[in-house]
Amino acid sequence: MGQLVSDVTDVLNYQKSKKSANNTRQQILQQMANDEQTKTNLIKKALSQQRANFGAGGVNASSTSAGAVLKRLRDETAAPYQEKAEKNLTKLKNTKAKKVNLLKNMLSRLDKIVK
Repeated sequence: MGQLVSDVTDVLNYQKSKKSANNTRQQILQQMANDEQTKTNLIKKALSQQRANFGAGGVNASSTSAGAVLKRLRDETAAPYQEKAEKNLTKLKNTKAKKVNLLKNMLSRLDKIVK
């Protein structure tokens, strides 16, 4: 009877950890979506400010040097969010529920009984 209770408890704990892992994954994905939106807004703001500065200075924003400055500005603004996204992807890969191997548990207990 104790073995049955132990196995049922293991299965229930696995189900709880699986739900917890799914909730954690959903939170990470939501955070990644929020970060992406924030990054996009910051890039748009930085680019519009730089284009306004170019326009006020009489520089054509479509020129090669202006385009390079805008690309560098976009890349610099996006860099911290890229690092954060990579960390979040690592967290997603590592968020797992440990599966219960009931057969292995039963065989190990059977070996103890047989000895």
